[in-house]
Amino acid sequence: MPRGAKPTATDRRAKIAEARRAEILRLRRRRIAVVSGASVAVAAVVAGVIVIAQNHDSGGSKAASAAQGAAQAVPDTSPDTSGIAGLNRFTVSKRNHVTTSVAYGQVPPVGGDHDPVWQNCNGQVYTKALRNENAVHAMEHGSVWVTYTAAAPEADVKALAAKVSQTPYTLMSPYPGQPGAIMLTAWGKQLTVDSASDPRVDKFFAAFVQGPQTPEPGAVCTGGKDKA
Repeated sequence: MPRGAKPTATDRRAKIAEARRAEILRLRRRRIAVVSGASVAVAAVVAGVIVIAQNHDSGGSKAASAAQGAAQAVPDTSPDTSGIAGLNRFTVSKRNHVTTSVAYGQVPPVGGDHDPVWQNCNGQVYTKALRNENAVHAMEHGSVWVTYTAAAPEADVKALAAKVSQTPYTLMSPYPGQPGAIMLTAWGKQLTVDSASDPRVDKFFAAFVQGPQTPEPGAVCTGGKDKA
């Protein structure tokens, strides 16, 4: 429109239409921004809920596993009449047959639910780590389980292996990660010794090989699992 000329009705209508288009475009952009922001916020909330749920489930699983392990055996606080210094005693409350892994509260386990198949324990010396659930079943039959780590002197390992191989209702295997270099375990009983020549080894064998703690006295130690 030339300078100085008066705007016509058509010009005014065009300006109004242009202003409306600009306002509509501005409102549309604002709505898009609001919706996008809300979507991001909702996504963040959903993600947070998922993470919380996952953490809750994970924590619940860990708590359930710990509770299961604690429920298998608890410390026995009654007077100790064994005469074996350093003996740890436990009351074992469960001994069901299960086909799944069991979370035990002790390392190595001192008893509890276990596999239906026992580890052969007729003086067997294994050179590989055993499955806990099979070894626990062997202890239910009255066996003593001798375990050791790489920290145990080779001479001690050989001496213990010789003793085990000559003693029915015993078995022996490495057990990486156990707290002591050499440990003896029977159902509800556990002892850490300094060496194979520790006099408490003989005392432990005498007291607990088919001892009074045995849940199934006379049950066989052959015919079960014969490999690690």
